[in-house]
Amino acid sequence: MSTPTAYPHIEKRQDGKAWLIGTQIKVLEVALDRIAYHWDGDEIQRQHPHLTLGQIYSCLAYYYDHQAELDQVIEEQLQSIKRLRAQQGESALQAKLKAKGLAS
Repeated sequence: MSTPTAYPHIEKRQDGKAWLIGTQIKVLEVALDRIAYHWDGDEIQRQHPHLTLGQIYSCLAYYYDHQAELDQVIEEQLQSIKRLRAQQGESALQAKLKAKGLAS
């Protein structure tokens, strides 16, 4: 079950996240293209031609209107990745490179 939002093209799903209606794309994924790569709407569309500019700008508007909340989600995800990497330890490739003096 999903809930429409005040933003065209966007719905909130049972997981509590904002998604593009009729897709498997989260609003946050589009916003991360803007944040990480500094892409504007046109570049995001070039990279994701299946999205319309309307969908992209709805995602960006939603992100900027909920920036503090979504930035917190991003930070939590980054911390989770750091914890998982730390638990995983050194990979076989890292060990080989270190043994050859090519990594620290």
